[in-house]
Amino acid sequence: MKELTFGTLIAVFEEIFGRGLFWAMVVAAAVVTLAYLYVLIRDRSMSMRKFLLAQLSMPFGAVAAVVFVQAMTHSHLRDIGGPVDVIVLLGVAVMGAVGAAILVYTAQSLFFRKARD
Repeated sequence: MKELTFGTLIAVFEEIFGRGLFWAMVVAAAVVTLAYLYVLIRDRSMSMRKFLLAQLSMPFGAVAAVVFVQAMTHSHLRDIGGPVDVIVLLGVAVMGAVGAAILVYTAQSLFFRKARD
């Protein structure tokens, strides 16, 4: 592989997760992102209480993302071979943490809305 293209990345992710699961995750991410934008526009401000609870969920999201990717690739932490593996693992953890925070904030705003937060 001499060059990294968007099509190549999609093919690799489809191979790792399976075509159905990969596209289901893409759709789920798009739905949560649109719901988050809707909540931000609807409320016109961020609730610091909801934001704090969302931040507290970040470590759980990071761990869940790493465990999920390792389960899908049939690997373990002992299989980390070098700096690139550590960077990829940290990237997965960061994306899981941010995703969990956005999901928790959105869920709180949509399902547990108070009169004025």
